[in-house]
This record gives sequence, structure tokens and C-alpha cells, in this order.
Amino acid sequence: MKMPAAFILLLALCNAVRIYGEESNGQCDYKLTLDPRPHSVSILEFGAVGDGKTLNTLAFQNAIFYLKSFADKGGAQLYVPPGRWLTGSFNLTSHLTLFLEKGAVILGSQDPLHWDVAQPLPSYGRGIELPGGRYRSLINGYMLRDVVITGDNGTIDGQGSVWWDWFTSHSLNYSRPHLVEFISSEKILVSNITFLNAPAYNIHPVYCSDVHIQNVSVYAPPGSPYTVGVVPDSSDNVCIEDCGISMGHDAIALKSGWDEYGIAYGRPTTKVHLYNSLSGIELRTTRGRGGYIKEIIVSDADMQNVETAFGATGYCGVHPDDKFDPSALPTLDKVTFQNIIGTNVTIAGNFTGIEESAFTSICLSNISLSTIPTSPTTWECSYVSGFSESVFPEPCPDLKNLNTSSTCFSLISLLNSDGRSAVL
Repeated sequence: MKMPAAFILLLALCNAVRIYGEESNGQCDYKLTLDPRPHSVSILEFGAVGDGKTLNTLAFQNAIFYLKSFADKGGAQLYVPPGRWLTGSFNLTSHLTLFLEKGAVILGSQDPLHWDVAQPLPSYGRGIELPGGRYRSLINGYMLRDVVITGDNGTIDGQGSVWWDWFTSHSLNYSRPHLVEFISSEKILVSNITFLNAPAYNIHPVYCSDVHIQNVSVYAPPGSPYTVGVVPDSSDNVCIEDCGISMGHDAIALKSGWDEYGIAYGRPTTKVHLYNSLSGIELRTTRGRGGYIKEIIVSDADMQNVETAFGATGYCGVHPDDKFDPSALPTLDKVTFQNIIGTNVTIAGNFTGIEESAFTSICLSNISLSTIPTSPTTWECSYVSGFSESVFPEPCPDLKNLNTSSTCFSLISLLNSDGRSAVL
């Protein structure tokens, strides 16, 4: 069975991304409610000290173990009051709300011994950055249901600078941890929280369903290496809205594993809708990855100050090990960009396909981009074919193939009617 061959990157600031449902004026159709829990305790009751120096891992672990007993009684809330709460990695439980009060800061320890080591995800086969295991994320959920992380704009700060230094100096023992990771979980809500300085990713739902991420602020410095905001990975029914994300690498990356491991695991990230994004869109894959990227619509986007408005490349990415099949060529087919305006754009589009597996049926419609006067070129195309209408600046000849026009028009109608596509 062929599987998605790459991930889609949403670069810059995102106002609303919806992975589920139809367009609804920038709001997500799928929402989880914030019903009050019948039981609540404070982290103070478990001996935590919010001085930014005392390690509180055991306090978080004991509190959550205690609250697990309320799972069949309507669930419970763990309240984190104002203070600076230093901790290593800990696990959540089902039917739990983790509430961070205004002025509450959960601080990730800068001692790697305070972060557990986990096995690689099966869809990756190894750590992303190093062979073998990976550091477990700061806040974790495994096979959970009905979990809320919220607050009055409290903060989760990964203090990632040491991790960035270890990464750039090749001093890591295992792949870097994330701030929040849910694995094989459902009905997850993350809202009204600020995320700062993640070692790698901030929010990583993997093999999950029914995830709602709303009104979060996510920041890492521009120089922080390969830090990413939100990474839905082999997940479905994920709603991301009203978020401000500024990262060293990508704001939002949609993934589905890595090479042969992702194909073997067999779970794509599907049904994606991006609405009203100040973003550039890029689809990435490479020779030897196999799988597919297909039936995608990028629609109704307003881009400002973007280097490249949209494009796709077949020459990006590394492989987890030498077990990948170098003859496995990815397919990129039936991708539509429509109803897009942009200002202060450097390059309108860059489509670089693979010679043995050209990108096909790239459809452009109703696009107007204002490029900067000093831009050396507005379009770059190779090993790509498609059709365009009402597009400015005029695209390259490869994207003006009349033989593809019927495919483009029928694709939009079909995908809007059955909801099979990833709609951005």
C-alpha cells in the first residue's frame, strides 16, 4: 500500500488550520468543550515548590497518579498556581485537565538525566536526529482519552537553548525531546497556553484522533535549529485555530512517518484544511521515499512578506537508515492552488520534480501575487506539468498545459464533494 511520501509545511504565522470538515469562516467545526471537572487539586498539595530551582517531577507524577483514581468519576483537574515549576518529563492520564494559572510557568529541566528515554516511534524506526531511542517529551500522553491542557495564558517553557547547543555541536546522546506529545490518544484539547523555547517540537500529536489546538502562542528564536510549532503526525480530525506561531524552522508541519517505516505503519495524516493563513506552502519529498502526495487543495490564502508563495520539491530530506529503497519514487499528483493573493513575495512558485517521477496535474487558478522588484525570477519549474488560468505573474510554460485543464476542473469539484483530500 502506498502512503504519503512527505510532509506539508506551513511557514510563518497561522490563523487557522483545520484538519476536518468544511470551510467555516476561519473557525473549526470540530471542537472539544471545556466542561468543568468535578474534582480538583493543586500541585502544592503534593509538595511542589515554584521557585524555579526545586525539581518537581515527583510532585507532578504523584499528583497525576492520585487523579487517575477519578477517571470513572467525571475526571479531575490538576491546578498549577503562579510560580516557576521546574520539572523533568511526566505522563498525563485520561479524563484530566492540566490548568496553568496566569503567572504559572512549567520549566523543562536543562539536565538530560531528568528526561526519560523512549523507544523510537514505529513509523520512524529510529530517533529523528540520531539512531536509537529519543528523549521523552516534557508532558506526555499515551493511549489516553479526554485530556485538556489549558489555563489563563500560563506558560510551558522548555528552556531549549542547551538542547540547541547540543544539537549544533553534535553532543546529543539521543534525539531531542518535545514539549507536549500525545501518542495513540483521542479527544485532546490544548488551549490558552504559551509555549516557549521547545527543544524540538512544541505540540506533537502522533497516531491521534480528535485533537483541538486553539488560542496558543508558540515561540522560539529564529536561530533555534529545526524547532517546529505544531506537528500533526499520522493523525486525523485535528483542528488548529487562532494560534500565533513563530519558530526557528516551521510553524506547522504535517507528517506521516519516515520512508519505509511510515509506509509499513500505514497511517497518513488526512483531511487538512488551512483557512486564512499568512503563510507559504511547501510540499517536500525525495527519491527513495516512495508513497504519494495527492489530492490537495490550497485555497483562500492571503500571504504577506513570503519568500516563496508555494511550491514543491523532490530533493529535500534524508533517510532514517540504509534500508530504504533507492528506487522508490514518490508520486506528486493533483495539487491545486486557488484563490490566493500575496504581497511582497520574492518567488511566486518553485516546482522541482524528479526526472523519473515528474510532478503532474499542478493546477493554478485565480492567483495574484505582487513580487518584489529585485526578484531575479518569479517562477522556477522542472519536471512538472499542469494548467493555470487567471494567474499573475504568468507562470512557466510547464504550468500552461491545456491537456491538463479538464483534470484540474474535475478535481476541485470531486474533492470538495467527498472530502477525501487534504485541503489547505
